[in-house]
Amino acid sequence: MAGRKDDKALSSRNEVDAFLDAVRQAPPVTTGGGRGRLIFSLDATASRQRTWDRAMALQSDMFIHTRGIGSLDVQLVYYRGYDECRASGWLSNADTLVAMMRKVSCQAGRTQIARILKHALAECRSEPVQALVFIGDCVEENVDELGDLAGQARLLGLPVFIFQEGQDPSAGYAFTQIAKLSGGAHCRFDQSSARQLGDLLNAVAVYAAGGRKALQQLERQGSSQAKALLEQLS
Repeated sequence: MAGRKDDKALSSRNEVDAFLDAVRQAPPVTTGGGRGRLIFSLDATASRQRTWDRAMALQSDMFIHTRGIGSLDVQLVYYRGYDECRASGWLSNADTLVAMMRKVSCQAGRTQIARILKHALAECRSEPVQALVFIGDCVEENVDELGDLAGQARLLGLPVFIFQEGQDPSAGYAFTQIAKLSGGAHCRFDQSSARQLGDLLNAVAVYAAGGRKALQQLERQGSSQAKALLEQLS
């Protein structure tokens, strides 16, 4: 039985790696000559302290090395402590964003995912946002409320990409619902696969900077991986 689980995990990892390689080959394409916008949000509560430094390094690396980042504006949002939820301005310089991220530290508190979703909806209504990324490990809120907000995000064309740290099943269920209802995607990572987080985030940033056209072009070339992403985003 253990061997089957290991084989399945290895197979899934290989499929993800192949998929991400295909996505990275897609040339960034901006729509209408404008700049893409991506909201990058974090759970900075105490439960994430143990792996915070490693995750922060990977997240920083995403913005430094993502192709097409020059045509992407990013806003940092995080929550922590008692009722603290902060958002930066829109940033086009990767170094400025990374420096800001490194100043964030974890503090004990409850999740505030609804506040992040409401903030993203408000930003999207003001000006289109191509993607919302969220990294967290638990959910302590009403799933139906979160699902309703995710549905509103879908109506505005805002997919939510959730990267779950750890294996909490109740959080996994909530995250899957949010991602599905918004037209985004949900993926788990842990210390053994933390390196994949950088690649996964990089793929989302490329999508936000380049849009569907690049993936559709790759699909026409026969890429099943590009097809799989487009199906998740449908």
